[in-house]
Amino acid sequence: MQRLRLQPRQSGSIEAARPSAAAQPRISNRMRDALFGYLFISPQVIGFLILVLVPLIAVFYYGFRNQSLLTGTSDFAGFDNYVYMFERDALFGKVIVNSLVFMLGTVVFNVILSLVLAVMLMQLGRARTLYRVLFFAPVVTSGAAWAIVWRFILQGEQGTLNQFLATIGIDGPNWLYDANWAMLSVIVTRVIKNAGLNIVIFTAALAMIPHDYAEAAHVDGANNRQVFTRITLPLLMPTILVVVILTMIGSMKVFDHIVLMTRGGPANATMVLIYYIYYQGFQFFETGYASALAVILFLISLVLTLVQWLSRKVFVYNEQ
Repeated sequence: MQRLRLQPRQSGSIEAARPSAAAQPRISNRMRDALFGYLFISPQVIGFLILVLVPLIAVFYYGFRNQSLLTGTSDFAGFDNYVYMFERDALFGKVIVNSLVFMLGTVVFNVILSLVLAVMLMQLGRARTLYRVLFFAPVVTSGAAWAIVWRFILQGEQGTLNQFLATIGIDGPNWLYDANWAMLSVIVTRVIKNAGLNIVIFTAALAMIPHDYAEAAHVDGANNRQVFTRITLPLLMPTILVVVILTMIGSMKVFDHIVLMTRGGPANATMVLIYYIYYQGFQFFETGYASALAVILFLISLVLTLVQWLSRKVFVYNEQ
């Protein structure tokens, strides 16, 4: 009988050609989470690159060029814009002083007012939420509408404020057209609008302070003033530092109040740096010089922020 011979299995058979499950590429859960994370933040990153980073680089670039939209000239100028700014621009010094005065007045009045009102609100009971809403309402109000309403309130004899003062025998000035009162008027109206945000921040910080500290101090014989200055205020210093930085940066960018209430007047009394940039760029169409001014505004804000942040070790008790 003839025997059947089995052929050996070929190396190219179906079983050998089929890849194993371990050899198939798979995306791990960690890589999948990272991919979804990048997809979620990509709109913010793209928006930052297009709307913030690219314009910021363009401002530095145009600050070194002699560029005018009116004449159409555009050529490299080096540091000519900055030399003109510091040596020949007679208005630049006044603009810097006005900007610092506006910033200092806004920060001081805003922090003091919001802190005092926050401490008073903490003494209330159920009405605390109602008053916080009332104080916060101007924050969400349109800045343009707010400035226009206050312009009518602070105008001359027909203004609401001067009519009220006339009833008690006081002849009020023309607040927005008197160089001695225009800056103060703009500062006060700006503080009233934005104090509500800082009030909310301060009330949240006060609520986080344990009551045991104050009770222990009262047991040791401390009065309310000593408790506030020796316990509450030091514990609030980190919050105060944040509020000061945010208010300072915000005050350097105030444009709507100036343009709608005073337009930099009278006699350039309220001509701050942000409005001067607009004035040079869109009134005289000197975009190169306006870009150089914008660089100076950026550097001033950066330096002031760094100074405050580096000085936190002096004012904040728990900073190392």
